Amino acid sequence: MTKTNYMMTVDDVAEELGVSKQKGYRIIRQLNKELEDAGYMTVQAKVPRTYWCERFYSGKRNVG
Repeated sequence: MTKTNYMMTVDDVAEELGVSKQKGYRIIRQLNKELEDAGYMTVQAKVPRTYWCERFYSGKRNVG
């Protein structure tokens, strides 16, 4: 049984974008701020995979 993690870590972000962990943390902080501003709860140093895909692959700019 294959399990897909709901949350992306800094390692996932850095690998996906080919950037350093430091840049990955900055990106996660920015995405989590957007989610918080829209009223969602966040987890430090992780970002929901669905929101990641929305922001990086579908071009949508709005959270909710």
